[in-house]
Amino acid sequence: MTTANKITLTRIAMIPFFIYFAAQPMRIIDELRYLVVFPTSTVIALVLFCVASFTDFLDGYVARKYNQVTDFGKFVDPLADKLLVASALILFVEQKAMAGWMVCVILARELIITSLRVVAANKGVVMAATWTGKVKTCVQIGGIIVIYLHYIIFGALASQPNTSFSAIFAIRTDGADLILTIVGWVVTLVTIYSGYDYLKKNWDLIKDGAVKAK
Repeated sequence: MTTANKITLTRIAMIPFFIYFAAQPMRIIDELRYLVVFPTSTVIALVLFCVASFTDFLDGYVARKYNQVTDFGKFVDPLADKLLVASALILFVEQKAMAGWMVCVILARELIITSLRVVAANKGVVMAATWTGKVKTCVQIGGIIVIYLHYIIFGALASQPNTSFSAIFAIRTDGADLILTIVGWVVTLVTIYSGYDYLKKNWDLIKDGAVKAK
């Protein structure tokens, strides 16, 4: 059990706590005071997500620097990343922060590339991470953080007693949905392109298997 693997397992252990706080409503209206309640749970969820995302960089850095690359780490590290991101995206659908079809496309890409990696491993081929894959991961993490910040900022503004709720709601209606839509499209399109890039560069693995099957 290397230091890098311990960091990865710590990230996995954080996911249930992240899910608990992320599953709380990101926008709560106090009907008695006609105010939006400050989204404390969303702030905690964002902090947990940021810390967990940082450990993704940290365990890789430690593994490479101290020669702690293991088969266990190669299996668990990407699994932890996908569990963390998938949890956030699925909860966004429930909270209407992201379109369901976008999340379906994103998760489908992850399953397809994971299956391709299994095929490659069975043939003794190691699929190297491409720059598009790294960009995709950064965009997904960045998009999730932007969505959380969006709800936190507007929640903070609307929770002020001296602030007109109707004015804040008008701003949210005009600007917030546009922000969420843009973030959703950027994350989805980058994810699709990343999947296409992986398939294009490793298509021989699938083609050879299809020829042998015939």
